[in-house]
Amino acid sequence: MIQMEGTVEEIIYENSENGYTVCDISSGGQLITLTGYMPNLTEGESILVHGEWVTHVEYGDQFKVEYYERRMPSTETEIEKYLASGLLPGIGKATARKIVELFGADALDVIEHEPDKLLVIPGLSKKKVDAIYKKYVELIGVREVVMFFQRYGISPSAAVKAYKLFGVSTVRLATENPYILADRVDGITFQTADKMAEEIGIEKTSFERVSSGIRYLMQQIGYLSGHTFLPRSTVVGQAAQFLEIEKLAAEEAVSRMLLEKELILNNMGEYDALYLKLFYDAEKNVAERILEMSQLVFDVDMQEVATLIEEVEAETGIQLAEAQYEAVQAVFENSAMVITGGPGTGKTTIIRTIIALMERTRKRVMLAAPTGRAAKRMTELCGLEAKTIHRLLEITPGIDEVGMQFARNSQNPLDCDVLIVDEMSMVDILLMNSLLDAVSRGTRIVLVGDSDQLPSVGAGNVLKDIIDSDTLTCIRLTEIFRQARESMIVVNAHRINHGEMPLMNDKDNDFFLVQREDPLSLPETIADLCARRLPKAYGLTNLSQIQVLTPTRKSLIGVQNLNAVLQDALNPASPDKAEKLTGRCVFREGDKVMQIKNNYQQEWERLSDGEKGLGIFNGDVGFITEIDSRAQKVSVVFDDKLVQYDFLLLDELELAYAVTVHKSQGSEFDVVVMPMFETHKLLMTRNLLYTAITRAKQLVVLVGQEEYIKGFVDNDNIQRRFSGLKDKLQIY
Repeated sequence: MIQMEGTVEEIIYENSENGYTVCDISSGGQLITLTGYMPNLTEGESILVHGEWVTHVEYGDQFKVEYYERRMPSTETEIEKYLASGLLPGIGKATARKIVELFGADALDVIEHEPDKLLVIPGLSKKKVDAIYKKYVELIGVREVVMFFQRYGISPSAAVKAYKLFGVSTVRLATENPYILADRVDGITFQTADKMAEEIGIEKTSFERVSSGIRYLMQQIGYLSGHTFLPRSTVVGQAAQFLEIEKLAAEEAVSRMLLEKELILNNMGEYDALYLKLFYDAEKNVAERILEMSQLVFDVDMQEVATLIEEVEAETGIQLAEAQYEAVQAVFENSAMVITGGPGTGKTTIIRTIIALMERTRKRVMLAAPTGRAAKRMTELCGLEAKTIHRLLEITPGIDEVGMQFARNSQNPLDCDVLIVDEMSMVDILLMNSLLDAVSRGTRIVLVGDSDQLPSVGAGNVLKDIIDSDTLTCIRLTEIFRQARESMIVVNAHRINHGEMPLMNDKDNDFFLVQREDPLSLPETIADLCARRLPKAYGLTNLSQIQVLTPTRKSLIGVQNLNAVLQDALNPASPDKAEKLTGRCVFREGDKVMQIKNNYQQEWERLSDGEKGLGIFNGDVGFITEIDSRAQKVSVVFDDKLVQYDFLLLDELELAYAVTVHKSQGSEFDVVVMPMFETHKLLMTRNLLYTAITRAKQLVVLVGQEEYIKGFVDNDNIQRRFSGLKDKLQIY
């Protein structure tokens, strides 16, 4: 690694959020361009940088900084240039000259330790001097934090986040308890904090370490696996193994966390259920609100309702089937209800009829769905705007424990008489809690979904728990209507759901198996189908029409390998396409990508009307339109929303030519292609295959062997999620 010292001559670009900077320094009589994460650099200051030379296609030779040290300006000339840079409020070139003339080389010490001495300088009031002092102390604080964290391999971006959270106390707090960083700063892992703690000399059995490790484990093997709680014995055993401590130490930490109300213990007979407080409160609130709604029954004239239904049927030409009619009637009587059924069973017809009926009775209807794609599809099918739940609840810049806060809540409820939520199988317990909090008493809520699909990516099993508890009126739709019966996708979805093999390879239909005996041939076969055969045969013209789904992330037919093969086939490298190499893959202009974690603070701008907002969510799919190496930005368009990602946030994206079936929930694609070969038994399940094929609108192509299709169909085991909502609904 090369070392170089110089004076900052010009700041060409700076990202104030994460400190990424492009600047020119003078070093050894040369002007050199630096790039890297160097927050709050100022023209005139001296820095020592460590890094390497790189050649940029457009900007030529640059020095890429890995880490750096600051040398505060010491000569009067350097100090004057530093003060005149505009970094400190109220100091321009003339004032900078006066300060240096009066205090000489001690000027910066005066600002830091005796700022009131500046009051003798004409034009500097007490208010201005206080602002100068505050800004200068902040700059010094950020520098201290960045320098301190560099020793432990923590990025300047994460250091800036820590400083914004803890201020001038950051280094002191991190030294006393590094685990506070892992618990509260995005981008600093438990493992990094643990390494810091080891160097500082914190005991392996300290409560700070063990409690942080338990929080980390409950997030990793709990929430990220869909559980709202874990058995106490599991937490203790896993913590002892992960932290390399005795079980007694882990048990003692759990007991103390229970006393401090950080963890909640809920006896469920079979389990001593251990919750993070956040999830316990959410589950408890949801149960209480649903039970409250279940007790509220509206007194309505059902003969009048029947007349209204007849009028709407005559006007629309729709003839409701018995179960559909029952569902529509139930909306008038119940404060909350569930409608569940598979594809082709008429859920959309019910929603459209409810909308028409409520409009006739002058009731305000709102539609919502968990994802942007699901909301867009709901809008198109129902003729009324549907919003994502996050947008409906008006996500705001403030953050709480999980990084989201909504303007709509019990104090500011949704302004509607009827709320219809589609794709309820995707809604996790935290989002359900926020949604119900914003529904005022007397508002009807209709929960629509397919309980046979995979559960939500987030924690909980909300839809299934509500249905299984028998707390709310639930209409189960089983009849497949004539038009839907013409689609083998719909027919086969129901066959699979009943444990029967799908019917395939009728040349006039929409469900095919491309047989391949050799598993090594699957990736290339899938790439050929997506790049050549299917577009040619079905007139497909863009990448969004075909989606490859797979059960697994790893292996030959996993997301990672398939995406690499598909990227080469569908968006090959080209001199006119900029690229960005990351630790996991190469991102290229034109690539199809997916957001893989909720980012409640990510800004976006709607291309159609310029509206700005916050929040990009796990599962959102878009396309890279530009990679700007100079500004360290990647531009991605999600449907109609433009998002600019800093290079440091690229770990939130992955290629999406192939995605897991779990990540595809709530989306619909013209064509679904899916490999059929042996994978982990826990993933070869009936409901996973069912979920995958119900994502397709026009065509399903399975690639592989029929025996593995049978393996999916025969395996009706559903991996258990630890969720207490059903128990709470039945106990309260």
